[in-house]
Amino acid sequence: MAPNPMRRLDQLLSSLGYCSRREVASLVKAGRLKLGDIALTKADQRVNPHLVTLDGEPLEAPDGLLAMLHKPVGYVCTHSEGEGPTIYELLPTQWLDRKPAVTSVGRLDKDTSGLLLITDIGSLVHRYTSPKADVEKTYLTKVDRELDQRLIDIFSRGDLMLRGETKPCLAAKLEILSPFTARLTITEGRYHQVRRMFASQGYHVEKLHRESFGPHNLGDLEVGEWDLISVPD
Repeated sequence: MAPNPMRRLDQLLSSLGYCSRREVASLVKAGRLKLGDIALTKADQRVNPHLVTLDGEPLEAPDGLLAMLHKPVGYVCTHSEGEGPTIYELLPTQWLDRKPAVTSVGRLDKDTSGLLLITDIGSLVHRYTSPKADVEKTYLTKVDRELDQRLIDIFSRGDLMLRGETKPCLAAKLEILSPFTARLTITEGRYHQVRRMFASQGYHVEKLHRESFGPHNLGDLEVGEWDLISVPD
């Protein structure tokens, strides 16, 4: 049996970050909430979220939100203050009031730019970050000295041990693009993994940029910008 999509109007608007449950009554009184062409009259009325409009616009991502963010260098992936500007400062303030709260799918360190997924769907976070997920992530790297072609084999064998680890890294694909730049695709998400993989071979990563995460690619999304995308089945 399919789940019942009906929800209380005040709970719905509050969970999507539009306003508090108490404030929904004011929106109703002002005639700003409608079901089709019919103005809603009660804040506690049960409604289908996909049929409700606010000021003539459908509600944003009523089934859960998924977005791509082009993270700039210098931003941190945390809600905590004191570590510098956070990625959440780049998002619409309404998203920050959604319940459940939005979070990043995995993290990029402060000095890494590129694709981050943002969502309030807990099952999606687990799906993409579980150790068994096997999700490909591709990074563009620039290192401090000329790349050795032997790195392609070293990274692809699946026996590379990182300092402090007890299991080797899974096989990774390295494509050398120029003497100092390469594209690396991994399927894990260990702490600072890309930087540590290169460091294990005597290289320092000077620039690191994530181009893709699973089926999602940054494309022409500008630095600091976000874009809502479809939630995968």
